[in-house]
Amino acid sequence: MNVISWVFSGVLAVVFTVSGVAKAVMSRPRLLASGQTGIAPFPMPLVRFVAGCELLAVAGLFAPWLSGTARVLTPLAAVGLSVVMVGAATSHASLREPRPVAANAVLLALAAFVAAARFAAL
Repeated sequence: MNVISWVFSGVLAVVFTVSGVAKAVMSRPRLLASGQTGIAPFPMPLVRFVAGCELLAVAGLFAPWLSGTARVLTPLAAVGLSVVMVGAATSHASLREPRPVAANAVLLALAAFVAAARFAAL
């Protein structure tokens, strides 16, 4: 179970690092053109805030657990990513985009697994 948690955390880290950096530095038209269509209904300051939260969550998936300091932050980071995925799925669903909703559901499942596994290991 621990190995699976690390693998899922790694997958989440890669996805959310790419997504967070893109949302933090790209313009709205470029984000939409790159496939980040879920941002369409939201103002850019909110998109930038979510990007920062995603990047902080990526650090939270690893640093507390590896250091042994405030280990509860790791499952909380995974819960935070789950919340982001619920919001993303809702946004994509309102835009009638089934493929992104499916991808959001997969990422939500990975984040929920990591959260449950890390809470159980506390």
